[in-house]
Amino acid sequence: MYCDPLSSERYNMNRFSLNGKKALVTGANTGIGQAIAIALAAAGAHVVCAGRRSCGETVDQITKAGGTAEDLKLDFADPMAAKQVFPGAGFDVLINNAGIIRRDDAVDFGEDDWDAVMDVNAKALFFTCQAFAREVMAQNRSGKIVNIASLLSFQGGIRVPSYTASKHAVSGLTKLLANEWAAKGVNVNAIAPGYISTNNTEALRNDADRNKAILDRIPAGRWGEAQDIADTAVFLAAPASDYIHGAILNVDGGWLAR
Repeated sequence: MYCDPLSSERYNMNRFSLNGKKALVTGANTGIGQAIAIALAAAGAHVVCAGRRSCGETVDQITKAGGTAEDLKLDFADPMAAKQVFPGAGFDVLINNAGIIRRDDAVDFGEDDWDAVMDVNAKALFFTCQAFAREVMAQNRSGKIVNIASLLSFQGGIRVPSYTASKHAVSGLTKLLANEWAAKGVNVNAIAPGYISTNNTEALRNDADRNKAILDRIPAGRWGEAQDIADTAVFLAAPASDYIHGAILNVDGGWLAR
């Protein structure tokens, strides 16, 4: 007997809905984090937009579009900054997007710059995941964690030793936490963005030689948009991804396949 897949419950678009969900997005004041927060809200989630600076602009964009959101001050220079955020708050989704970078030749790279990056990008990420998962498990509920990794979770790069180390750590921690928590109702996955058109990459895009070299390497032939990452985050936060655990999804226009 033929069954039309488009009428099947399996392909119900509600599988991509976040209605009734509550999400925390870190580093939501600009760029990729802002795009993710807006996309989650458009999918139906109530979004708490966290950052060391005000996320008021993000909240305004969400509310003007008919969504719901709030601003939360969190500075992950203190890796334990989110420790008290989750108890009793009813979060279903955590997006770990906050991150920093320091640049210098490896032979000159300083301890302060090493520690600052590792504290925000790796240590804070782990303890924020831990605080979220503890609360979800204590309430016997399910939860979704999406970490923002990097192409430098797979490659070495140059002049960014602590950033590269931290993004390798994000990849490894994503897999470890998935191993421990998948059977406990918590999905842990990550997105590795490629070259995305944001304020952080404006200098590269304005450098004609560097811009051409990057585009020549990308099979898709274009820079990514923050929306490309945001759409992937919605998928990983939604029921449609319930059987995905420990994945690092490259959203890079094919860069790593080259």
